Parts: sequence; structure tokens; C-alpha cells
Amino acid sequence: MEKVRHHRLNETDSRIAAAMLAAPRASWRTVGRVLGISERTVVRRAAPLFGDGTLRATAVRNPAHFPELIPLALRIRCKPNRISAIAATLARRPDTIWVDVLGGGDEICTILFLDGPDARNNLLLRDLPATPAVQSWTSHVLLRVFPAAFDWSGGLLRQTELTSLRPDMPAAPTRPVLQPLDHQLITALTEDGRASYTDLARRADTTALTARRRVEALVGGQVLRLATEVDLARLGIRAEALLWITVAPGGLEETGLRLSRHPQVRFASATTGHANLLVAVAATDLNTLYHFLSDTVGALEHITTLEVTPILTGVKRTGLVRPGSL
Repeated sequence: MEKVRHHRLNETDSRIAAAMLAAPRASWRTVGRVLGISERTVVRRAAPLFGDGTLRATAVRNPAHFPELIPLALRIRCKPNRISAIAATLARRPDTIWVDVLGGGDEICTILFLDGPDARNNLLLRDLPATPAVQSWTSHVLLRVFPAAFDWSGGLLRQTELTSLRPDMPAAPTRPVLQPLDHQLITALTEDGRASYTDLARRADTTALTARRRVEALVGGQVLRLATEVDLARLGIRAEALLWITVAPGGLEETGLRLSRHPQVRFASATTGHANLLVAVAATDLNTLYHFLSDTVGALEHITTLEVTPILTGVKRTGLVRPGSL
């Protein structure tokens, strides 16, 4: 995979990016007010970041509200000289949400939202066995994704700023009944998470007011998660890892929730398999990662085993292929 080298963003750009991570559809006026800079400055700085693909807005479905979807995490061991090609092939699949190259460069972790049992069986029983470069794999069904981790914003904003950016979410969100136009809105938001309500209304053949109400219902009911994708290295994040944690069954919910609320955790899910909790961690450096493992994970009483796999490179995140990764 030929890489495109990017310089780290300056402080203002990084804080704007963090605001987009925290509130992907926040208005430029709101971002400026919260960050203490002018709306004009936000537009002048943010527009080029979205224009060149440094920031990309999208949306990801919550599989808990789409019974036909099978959310699956795969750990795939490959021949090292073919791992780039395998990662690129996986990233091109429309049903992959993320694709990361792990460890010593011979393993890939990918999360897929598979469209039913046939799609799952075709992948596991036909496609992977027919790929000579694939040596082995393990599959893990995502039983519950803990939504608190989606509040991750790189640790670049103060808590008061985060609170001002994010709308108040109900403690027990009401799941809306999906309507035919919702699927059109979801498709449009997946392509552009910051599309205007006028554009969304045109795509769904409805009014802007209805589009706004339905989007707010989908997001508020946790049917849909709005997301902003960015290369974390540009925000000064230099140590990413996946944690494969085994937790006593009675402590799984408590442990998953506690870890998902930690500012360095960007994803957490209960899974099937030998390890029953998958956690993605983003830290500024290896020392910070070490203290997270020692002080935070080490203090949790229900954990029995822990495997740490460093992420060498992210090829695809939140359903978007990273520029220069293929």
C-alpha cells in the first residue's frame, strides 16, 4: 500500500477536527462559538479539510436496529507479502466498516455488517477458503456495541466544549419505527454526513422539515450514528491498538460500559469467541497506551485475560477507505 504522507494539523485545525468528531453536523457558527473563534475562521479552515479528504463526514447504521445485518469482526492471518492486497480487497467491499493491519504485518482485523446468513456463509465458507494468501481466520459476532465510545473526540476539547457541542441525549432513547424514506436518508448521509436538509429532502423526495425530523429521530434513537473520519496521526495520535479482553460473564456489561466511557476508547463491543470484549484504543504515544493498560484496564476486577494487538495502519474506517491507503 503506497502511503500519502500528511503533516500534523495545527492547533486550530485540530480543534476544529475534534469538534467535527464530537458533533459531525454541528453548524460552523456553533463550532466557532464553542471554540472561541469566528465563524469565518471555521469556514476558512474547515472547508479545505473536507475538500481534500482530510475530514470526511458519513453515517453508520446501528446493527441492533437492523435485524437483517450480521455484525462480524474477523481476524485474518495472511501471507505477509500479500497482506496489502488482501486489505485492499476487503476495503473495497461495501459491507466492511473498518479494515486495519495489525501486529507484525501478517494479520488484518475487519468489521463487517453482513446482509444476512447467506452473505456470512459465502464469506466464511467460500470466499476466504478460496483465497490462497489467507492462512487462517477467526470470526467474532458483535453482540452489543457500547455507544458511549462513539463520543470519542481525540482528547483535544475540554468537557465544557464537548457538552456545548453535543445535544442532550435521552437516557433511554426511543427507537423510531423505520419508514421507507429513512432508508433513502441513511444512504444519503452515508455518502455525505453533512449534506443539507434540502439536499437530503431531494434525495428522499420529501420536505426539508420532514428530512430534519427523521434524521433527528434516527440519531436520537441511536438507529444511526453520525461520524467524521480523519487520519488520527494528523491529530497527534501515534499509538492505536485493539484489545481482546476476556471478562467474567457477570461483569461484561459493567466492564464494557466503563471502558467505553474512557476518553482514549473509540470503540467497544461485546463479542463471541475466546475474548468476549473488543476495545479499540487511541493514545498519543506508547507510554500513554501503557498507562491505560496498567492503570485503567488493570484496575477492572472482572478481567481475566488481555491480548493487545497494535494497529500498524488503518485502511478503512467508518465505512470509508482512507486516501492513499490502497
